[in-house]
Amino acid sequence: MKYIALALIGLFSLLTSPVYAQTGPQLNLQRIKISAGMHLIDAQVAGTPEQRATGLMLRKEMPTSEGMLFVFERPESQCFWMKNTLLPLTAAFVADDGTIVNLADMKPQTTDAHCSDKPVRFVLEMNQGWFEKRGIKAGAKLSGRPFEAK
Repeated sequence: MKYIALALIGLFSLLTSPVYAQTGPQLNLQRIKISAGMHLIDAQVAGTPEQRATGLMLRKEMPTSEGMLFVFERPESQCFWMKNTLLPLTAAFVADDGTIVNLADMKPQTTDAHCSDKPVRFVLEMNQGWFEKRGIKAGAKLSGRPFEAK
């Protein structure tokens, strides 16, 4: 009986977590400015596990110069998918110094895995085509507070 109660508590916490209880997009995250050469990005920061799990889900639109920066505790292989995400996005997998390791175009509402080519701590999601239209490729450097030497 004790194990059934613990299982029910675990199931309840899963079902009531932000990922499952989400009723709309998260729009009120902290924002920072990031530069990609001469291009300025207004990035929402997803820094907690809950914020990262929700990401850009349920967003119906996003301004051209806006994106979301996912910040992880340590460099690891990062993989993203697009479940419940309505916008086509490009993920830039970014090293600690701001160097883009690789880019991945992601189709809306799919569960295909898009992974970093090497361990990274940052992933920047932008509207699909944003990087390509500006000629920004793997090897380019982003600048801003998250990428400054500590």
